[in-house]
Amino acid sequence: MSTFLQRLIIFQVLSLCSSLGTSRPLQNDGIPAIAKYFNTKGRYEEVNPYLREDILAVNRSILQPPSAQCREIYLLAVIRHGTRYPTTKNIKDMQRLYNIILHNATGEDRWLRKIQSHWRMWYVDEMDGRLVQKGVDELKHLAVRLSRLFPSMISHEKLRGGFFKILTSSKHRCVDSTLAFKAGLLDQWAITDLEFGHSLNDTLMRFFDHCAKFVHGVDNNASAVVEVNKFKQGPEMRRVQENIARRLGVPHSVITYDLSEAAFFFCAYEFAISSVNSLWCQALDEDDAKVIEYASDLREFWKRGYGHDINSKASCGLFHDVFNRLNRAASENKSGREVTEAVTVQIGHADTILPLLTLLGFFKDSSTLTATNYAEQTHRSFRTSHMMPYAANLVLALYDCGSDGLRLQPLLNEKPVTFPGLSGQTASMPRFEEVKEYYRELLQGCDFEAECKLEV
Repeated sequence: MSTFLQRLIIFQVLSLCSSLGTSRPLQNDGIPAIAKYFNTKGRYEEVNPYLREDILAVNRSILQPPSAQCREIYLLAVIRHGTRYPTTKNIKDMQRLYNIILHNATGEDRWLRKIQSHWRMWYVDEMDGRLVQKGVDELKHLAVRLSRLFPSMISHEKLRGGFFKILTSSKHRCVDSTLAFKAGLLDQWAITDLEFGHSLNDTLMRFFDHCAKFVHGVDNNASAVVEVNKFKQGPEMRRVQENIARRLGVPHSVITYDLSEAAFFFCAYEFAISSVNSLWCQALDEDDAKVIEYASDLREFWKRGYGHDINSKASCGLFHDVFNRLNRAASENKSGREVTEAVTVQIGHADTILPLLTLLGFFKDSSTLTATNYAEQTHRSFRTSHMMPYAANLVLALYDCGSDGLRLQPLLNEKPVTFPGLSGQTASMPRFEEVKEYYRELLQGCDFEAECKLEV
């Protein structure tokens, strides 16, 4: 049996499991109150609420070039895969929590009765992070919206002309997201007679696996996330565990941090995958969700963000790849030639985009996230619920503005952002040369091999 057919069968079986598992939700009255705190498990629509009304809505007025003569000449998008099933580790924790309720709650407990009457465990290990139908739809819709936002770049003509370059992580959820993005483009123009390829590139899209200094110093080093572990044992998390145990009708002693997170995941995944406001969402209130969100942000901060220098330096290769492509487009345009690679799409993971955003200096707070300053970080910039939902994307649009030079506009999740350190009236679309000057030290250095070499 072909690999494609095997995957198709698995997808159909898992989709059936999904529909069975959520066929009788206790309530489906809209959006869970805690949905805004789902960090990297959140829906794209929570970041852009207007999409709830029209999933293909775009607003070209957000693009504000400094003059009417500006025209787009190059577009690069780094995109996270779409909504996926839980990983095997998540599923095992969720199964443990489910079993604890069944075996520790009393027969009179209302939560046990709800579970027995309205829900059954439907997540299985084989799902292990695979893309769901919602994730397929997200990438299709994103392709259409980007084509409407940048119609002169993501166009029928440029697609047929071979001006697109698409590459992806080798993980199945990224490959399937790539196929969905491509299908969205073909469907947009009702193209049935064209096939265009993509390439696998884990060196760029999974650089974190190839950086020895990061793998040994951070990813596999418990001391690198000591702040996370302290917070998990702290008073805020103890209160969350007590609250969840009380609501679930089980002894407080059996609810660990991992099981508290499992309850949070039950709510998040049911909503992300099936748009169901599950009974599991009643296990946490907003204060509980904020604490678990902060624990997740702490982990991302210390493993992918500003916590350790190597976290961002591991993305040096991707950083240089991005600027090399921008420079090549600028050079071709300056020489009067048509830009040969007009659109670049790179599909990876949250762990791909977050270190790159960190290297670029986005979402950096004045103080470090620690186990003891939860209350002070209420209004922190580094919040993955806002930055990194499923299908998160960083778009860089390069413009030729004639006598005003080349301009570069960054967008995160289809909203303009400002390069850190650049200010003024044109900060949202600065001159390309100003951007390169700001990142001059990184452009002249930031060598992946040198940064990631493991010192012995």
